[in-house]
Amino acid sequence: MRHLKAGRQFGRDTAHRRAMLRALTANLVAHERIETTDAKAKELRRVAERLITRAVRLGAVAYTPWAELAPRDQARRRAAQQRMGQYLRRFAVVEAAGASKKIDLVEKVFLDLAKRYQGRPGGYTRIVKLGPRRGDNAPMAIIEFVEAASAGAPATPAS
Repeated sequence: MRHLKAGRQFGRDTAHRRAMLRALTANLVAHERIETTDAKAKELRRVAERLITRAVRLGAVAYTPWAELAPRDQARRRAAQQRMGQYLRRFAVVEAAGASKKIDLVEKVFLDLAKRYQGRPGGYTRIVKLGPRRGDNAPMAIIEFVEAASAGAPATPAS
């Protein structure tokens, strides 16, 4: 029986698997769209959505300027940021318009993504299947964050 055996192992030991998922999560937060194998994308979805949910549950405390927060809210946000910083690496370098830019990943989750998905009950990522990889025929997929425009906006009926 496979009770309490959720999650793929990818033929790796625990430390290697955890490091792989941490790196994939950091790249997804930094670039907001990455290409990987289908199985890795499905496992990455579980990890990334839990991190964003942690920030979204803080509510406005997650993205309110620090000076405007009450001491109790500052403590809540600092604790959540420290907890996220234990899993997610702090900085990443992103290339935009030919120039390299260093961004703070934890701050991006709290200030950008938490604000973008406030009020959305989960489902922050989308997986688009691409087809087999040329070298080893592994099924490939793109995992990306859903757009802010579709976050809770109902579809307009065609008249």
